[in-house]
Amino acid sequence: MNIGRLLYLLGISLAVASCTGISKVAPPQPYGVLPTERQLHWQELESYVLIHFTPTTFENKEWGYGDADPSIFNPSAFDASQIVKAAAAGGFKGLILVAKHHDGFALWPTKTTSYSISKSPWKNGQGDMVKEFETATRKMGLQFGVYCSPWDRNFPAYGSYDYVKAYREQLRELYTNYGNLFITWFDGANGGDGYYGGAREKRNIDRTSYYGWDSTWQMVRDLQPGAVIFNDMGDVRWVGNEEGHAAETSWATFTPQPLDGKTVAAPGELKYWLSPEGTRNGEFWKPAECDVPLRPGWFYHPEQDHRVKTPAQLFDLYFKSVGRGAGLDLGLSPDTRGLLHDNDVESLTKFGQLLKACFAENLASKAKVTASNIRGNSADQFGPKQLLDEDRYSYWATDDSVTRADVQLQWEKPVTFNIVRIRENIKLGQRVERIALDVKADGNWKEVATATSIGANRLIRLPEFISTTAIRIRVVESPVALALSEIAVFKEPDQLPPVSYERKAVPGAFSKKSWKLVAVSAESKLPEGAALHAFDNDPSTIWHTWNSEKDMKAAPQEITIDMGSLQTVKGFTYLPRVGGSWGVVGQYEWQVSSDGKSWKSVASGEFANIKANPIEQVISLPAPVSCRYFRFIGKSSVEDNYISAAELGAF
Repeated sequence: MNIGRLLYLLGISLAVASCTGISKVAPPQPYGVLPTERQLHWQELESYVLIHFTPTTFENKEWGYGDADPSIFNPSAFDASQIVKAAAAGGFKGLILVAKHHDGFALWPTKTTSYSISKSPWKNGQGDMVKEFETATRKMGLQFGVYCSPWDRNFPAYGSYDYVKAYREQLRELYTNYGNLFITWFDGANGGDGYYGGAREKRNIDRTSYYGWDSTWQMVRDLQPGAVIFNDMGDVRWVGNEEGHAAETSWATFTPQPLDGKTVAAPGELKYWLSPEGTRNGEFWKPAECDVPLRPGWFYHPEQDHRVKTPAQLFDLYFKSVGRGAGLDLGLSPDTRGLLHDNDVESLTKFGQLLKACFAENLASKAKVTASNIRGNSADQFGPKQLLDEDRYSYWATDDSVTRADVQLQWEKPVTFNIVRIRENIKLGQRVERIALDVKADGNWKEVATATSIGANRLIRLPEFISTTAIRIRVVESPVALALSEIAVFKEPDQLPPVSYERKAVPGAFSKKSWKLVAVSAESKLPEGAALHAFDNDPSTIWHTWNSEKDMKAAPQEITIDMGSLQTVKGFTYLPRVGGSWGVVGQYEWQVSSDGKSWKSVASGEFANIKANPIEQVISLPAPVSCRYFRFIGKSSVEDNYISAAELGAF
């Protein structure tokens, strides 16, 4: 080859390289705080389950006191794979095991306490339930995580630094012996009444300092660097309720705020009512986890076998959690056999089938897609075709000056749909604030839905099926250039009717028509008849013992009711007020009488977890009693110092 030819080819190569360099358009600048790699992994999972199974299951309680004999923990047919398979059938991608709950019972052979599975008759004390769950979880291809409660109602030294050292060693054992974890779970339940090695007393701790959270959480970073920390101070925040839903507008960014009067934020000491929505332009990337039990409670209770959430309810919750950029954490509770009840398995399986059928075909894949603006006119880099490639991090982008734009999807023939999924490339932050969905009808555009806070995932579910040849997504509000990574269109197989979460009457509940108020405490300055709200069959009204800040009546407080005739009673119910936890009863007692003069105490204890999960409390008596009168005593409240009740009942 002569020198001229060589120079000619070299010139062409340089020109091509130069042109290639020029054609590369700079991507949009990131906006706000950004997710870490472990947070991206968590966002991609979208849903997982949380398993509660301790001696508390065998006590038929919601929280164990810490005094249960380890000998009662002896499941007759435990099979971790049955539980994991049911979770996988439901479409869940991970499993968190409660390795130790507040009762302090460890499900692994720990060296830190004798109150563990090693003292149970299960497998003659040689078992390791954490390992069995981990093995079954990984075999099914799910991610594994653990929760070890900071509160320990059994440990004799709880409240001292000796317990903190033991607790950290428990975490070390869990973080080093059970493989890579996708999440380490912490909550804010700390301090209170407990067994504490036989002391049987209340121990208060300073939640802002006692655990030395910075040092404790550093163990996660050191030993499980790929795991997110679930906690308002960690990587993933609590959504602020245990009902399974985020707010309609749900930001992944969040700035934790201490409770009034506090200067240091800590788990359990935050303004949790801010969590459902998050904080626009918050200080941290801290998306929400929506935790909710499949049953009313987190632990198995045989009286709740008929109250398992339906597949339609789970589908609805999926849209209100995952569909709002959050994660869905569904609580599963094995029974005393060590298995999920058939009703639970059936609901999970049908929910999974519904999900699979709904998202099996992305109708957008058959559409022609166009955009009103393409960043730098570089279709290969930032064109709308990136919206259809099933890559969460390739994206359609606009010029920096364009913060409002639209994308159109057109089909040759009409398609029928009711679900649209939209995602942003969250590696560049959560950018879009509001969008609108239009459909083409009779040659004109018609707006059919709007949505806010797109983020990692936004699911729009229309109330009716729509048939059309074109849809348009309009971004109507964003502070910066757009970076959408997906638009997908689906049709649920058979459109489900709206679901209801109204409480169901307890089987055998007595009519209250003939009930009469006999006596009530702390009523002197309340409106006459206010106590009747305790049994008026209206959950929106309440009986309470609060008159004013100056005249607040401290617990205990009580109310006495005449049922009108002698009844055989198997149990009582207490429905806490809705819309707040003020005056919600923590510790309770029921007394009964046949003549209104001689009284007998038939039930007492605590409404465990009632502040976070304010569902109707059903208290079954050890044996039926014959009575005409009953007295409900609120011995303490979870917040403030007065007593309230939306409804009292008997069955």
